[in-house]
Amino acid sequence: MLWAISGAGGGLVSGLYARAVSSSSGPTLRELAVQALSSVEGGYDRLAPKFDRSPFRTPDRVLDATADALRPLGPFGRGLDVCCGTGAGMRVLSLVCQGPSVGTDFSAGMLAQARSAHPDARWVRADARALPFTGAFDLAVSFGAFGHFLPAERPALFACVHRALRPGGVFAFPAFELPPATSSWYWALLGFDLAMRARNAVRRPPFVMYYRTWPLPAVRDDLTASGFTVTTVPLTALGQRGDGSPRYRLVLARRAGTPAGR
Repeated sequence: MLWAISGAGGGLVSGLYARAVSSSSGPTLRELAVQALSSVEGGYDRLAPKFDRSPFRTPDRVLDATADALRPLGPFGRGLDVCCGTGAGMRVLSLVCQGPSVGTDFSAGMLAQARSAHPDARWVRADARALPFTGAFDLAVSFGAFGHFLPAERPALFACVHRALRPGGVFAFPAFELPPATSSWYWALLGFDLAMRARNAVRRPPFVMYYRTWPLPAVRDDLTASGFTVTTVPLTALGQRGDGSPRYRLVLARRAGTPAGR
C-alpha cells in the first residue's frame, strides 16, 4: 500500500537520528531532543539554521524525479510550495514553472532560511490549513510535511490547496510504498509513531509527526471529496521493490477546468 510521504524532508526514520548527528555541521542529538520536546513550530524555528545539513531535508533525487514526472504535464505558470520549509521544493518549481513561485510555511525560522537561499522567490508565513490564496497558482507541490497533519486535518488542508489553484491546476506530491512487516523499516516506522504518541500523551504542546497516518487510499478519498481528480505516475528513477513495483509514485490531484492558455 502506498503512503503519502510524511516527515520532515520526506526521509524515512530508521537511522535518521544517528545520521543526523554524524556530521559536525548538522544538528546535535541535544538539539534534536529539544526540537522533539517543543511544539512543531517552535521546534522547526530552532532547527532551521541546520536543517539543510540534516537528513530531514528532501533529497535532491526525490526532487529531480518529481520534476521529471511533471515536465510532460507542463509548462506550468505560477507555482506554490506548500509547507516549504527552507525552500528545497523551489528546485522543482524552478524547473517546471514559467511564472513566479511562492513558498509558504508557518515556521518563521524556516522561512528566514528559505529567503536567504532563494531571494527571487516570494515567501509567505501561513498555516497550510488556512492558505491566503484564491485561484492564484497552476501547480502546487509539497514535500515531507504531511506527517505534521492528523488525518482529521486533511480535508481542510486539501480544500485550501484546491482554492489556491486555478482551474486545471495540479497538486503534486510523492508517495512511497510502505515496507512489508518482514522489513526492519516497517518496525522502525511503527516504533517511531508509537513513541510520538506516547510523547504527546504526557507532554504539551504536542509535536505532531507521524509516518503512518496518510495511507494513499484515504488520501485519495479526501482529495476527491475536496474536488480533485486523482491519478498517480511511477517515479521509476527512485527504484523498484522486489516484485517490480515502484518504490515511489507521484500523486497528481487536478482541479477541474481547463488551464489558462492551453
